Amino acid sequence: MGKKYGYVRVSTREQCEDRQLNAMAELGIEKNNVYIDKQSGKDFKRPQYQKLLRKLKENDVLFIKSIDRMGRNYEEIIDQWRIITKEIKADVVVLDMPLLDTRNKSNGLTGKFVADMVLQILSYVAQTEREFIRQRQREGIEAAKARGVKFGARQKPLPEEFSAIKKRCENGEISLREGARILKMSYSSFYRHYNMQQAASESRLLWIHVL
Repeated sequence: MGKKYGYVRVSTREQCEDRQLNAMAELGIEKNNVYIDKQSGKDFKRPQYQKLLRKLKENDVLFIKSIDRMGRNYEEIIDQWRIITKEIKADVVVLDMPLLDTRNKSNGLTGKFVADMVLQILSYVAQTEREFIRQRQREGIEAAKARGVKFGARQKPLPEEFSAIKKRCENGEISLREGARILKMSYSSFYRHYNMQQAASESRLLWIHVL
């Protein structure tokens, strides 16, 4: 049997990793063989995890407290699992889920076979749940629209002085950029509202002329 390693992850520096570290200590894993990352589990671009991966050798055993400490994306977890168990030929043990233990049991295949099957099922469940969430979101949005709910960012009210400043721009007293600066608006926002009001005014004049 090779060396025992532990991997610990918390999502932020404020979270406490003591529970995971205590589990590693109970297994008799040396402190210098426990690798700790304090960042999101969205991918595996984590410095300590990558360092651990380079350290693992055939017949070593990697212990993890729970599968979500390894990562959040099951497709990537399965890929990393394959690298560890098939390419490096080390074992993985997830303490909170005994079925995820690739060490040999009654024969040379049982541990790895069962663990691989469980991971595939977990991946399917996670993917199905994501699809259900997206479906519920779509249904919720459609129901809200049917009730007349409007989506999108709420427009900020224009400054009270907008019409006066617009008039000065129209009269050539100040430039559009100067008008935006006076109103403390971005030039693009001021220009957009200026043009919208100009177009609205021209439409009203056209209708008056037609009538």
